[in-house]
Amino acid sequence: MHNLLSNFRIQVNEHIYLKNPESSDLGRRILTGSIEMLDKMGFECFTFRKLGKHIGSTEASVYRYFESKHKLLLYLTSWYWRWMEYQLVFSLANIESPYDRLKKAILLLTENIEEDNSYTHIDEVKLHRIVISESSKAYLTKEVDEENSYGVFSSYKQLVGRVSDIILEINPGFKYPHMLVSTVIEGAHHQRFFADHLPRLTDVVTGEDAITEFYKEMVFKTIKE
Repeated sequence: MHNLLSNFRIQVNEHIYLKNPESSDLGRRILTGSIEMLDKMGFECFTFRKLGKHIGSTEASVYRYFESKHKLLLYLTSWYWRWMEYQLVFSLANIESPYDRLKKAILLLTENIEEDNSYTHIDEVKLHRIVISESSKAYLTKEVDEENSYGVFSSYKQLVGRVSDIILEINPGFKYPHMLVSTVIEGAHHQRFFADHLPRLTDVVTGEDAITEFYKEMVFKTIKE
């Protein structure tokens, strides 16, 4: 699957950037460096000045690609959701049973990412950690409605929509598939964060991925006819 995924060029909404970072070596270095720095220091401490120094360029050069660090975070999270959608499509392609497809989908949405080498300039493991700790900052803003009108969050919506369709295959009468899927995604991110930093707010079970197992059990009990 990694070879197939690496042949895809992930498209990110053009309203997010001023110049497509995938179009140049500097742009790709901006993506690589920002992932490294956001994973290490977090969104609040991250600046374009620090990024420019980190990649051996200037603050001004970063602003040629993104008008703000908020837009850069939007780019990275949008890239991540599109990448997850591709993984979902390929992983489910040869699974006939909607029950088995839903189990696999929940696994993909909730598991920890340990290693992926599909894209040389994107460290998906670090990006996954950024999504867990920082992605809500991309949409919990006063500008969310305007950005949504430009389709900025379409990649996230499409991922949720694909999994929602599987739920409706199993139970066509279920009224809340999108709510359930987005709850699983966001909830799993919170639980991963709690497990690493606030373990008394979650349940860590030795020998199993308790977060994935919890959400599998929750989803199938919830949609049961």
